[in-house]
Amino acid sequence: MSISIVNVSKSYNKVNALKNISFDVKPGELFGLIGPDGAGKTTLFRILTTLLVANEGVVKVAGFDVVTDYKNIRKCVGYMPGKFSLYQDLTVEENLMFFATIFGTTIEENYDLIKEIYIQIAPFKDRRAGKLSGGMKQKLALCCALIHKPKVLFLDEPTTGVDPVSRKEFWEMLKRLQDKNITILVSTPYMDEAALCDRIALIQDGNILEVDTPKAIVKHYTKQIYNVSANNMYQLINYLKEYPFSHSVYPFGEFVHYTDTRTNFNSNELKTYLRSKDLSNLKIDKTIATIEDTFMELAK
Repeated sequence: MSISIVNVSKSYNKVNALKNISFDVKPGELFGLIGPDGAGKTTLFRILTTLLVANEGVVKVAGFDVVTDYKNIRKCVGYMPGKFSLYQDLTVEENLMFFATIFGTTIEENYDLIKEIYIQIAPFKDRRAGKLSGGMKQKLALCCALIHKPKVLFLDEPTTGVDPVSRKEFWEMLKRLQDKNITILVSTPYMDEAALCDRIALIQDGNILEVDTPKAIVKHYTKQIYNVSANNMYQLINYLKEYPFSHSVYPFGEFVHYTDTRTNFNSNELKTYLRSKDLSNLKIDKTIATIEDTFMELAK
């Protein structure tokens, strides 16, 4: 395994950030750690990259133990933290040269690995990193994380705060990096990005809820979900929660996702109830479960 996590726990005083979690990441896999802010994603990444020590458990990266072999791990992994952490007063080219030198290599030696990404920022090579746009900062940080040709790449919420076009381009780049035999572990709070991974782990409050392929996780959701809308969405949510047979109620884009406790659910009966609450323009339609729906169910 490229990454092995066995019974890992981490606490900060009285806060249990990670609670006895375990999963593996296979060589060459694009693996997603999916969960909201505060779920424990960054804590786990810092343990994996030897910046923190777990209270309990065993962690190995590229075959090395994160405690006893931390020096070897630092030589063979790339890490892109969620917050832009390059030297903002250095130019694009100076940042890249600096990180290449730190790892005892040159830009030319591993240029084939970053070429596709670097050509997009090359026109700005003399611009200070702090003056780059969000998408360009993201590409520069990825180049710096790859310049020493790592075996394992850690990306902690790399697309947070980036525009949708840059997000799409970034994930396309990650898919192509897999062809170069790099194992990638990426964390994200965006459920739509989960579907782009080979396998994912859903994490909430320091607990791993489920580990599987995106399709398999969605298949585990057995209840029928309904898109519900009305003239007043705020009141709609409250009234649905008060409905005696409601199982789950949460906003989902322009709709509210609703599931019922009964197997013989009748939408007309629910409409009658909602009309009695003075709601109008009611629509109730069946819809297909997503990873987010599964996550909400598991996190209940």
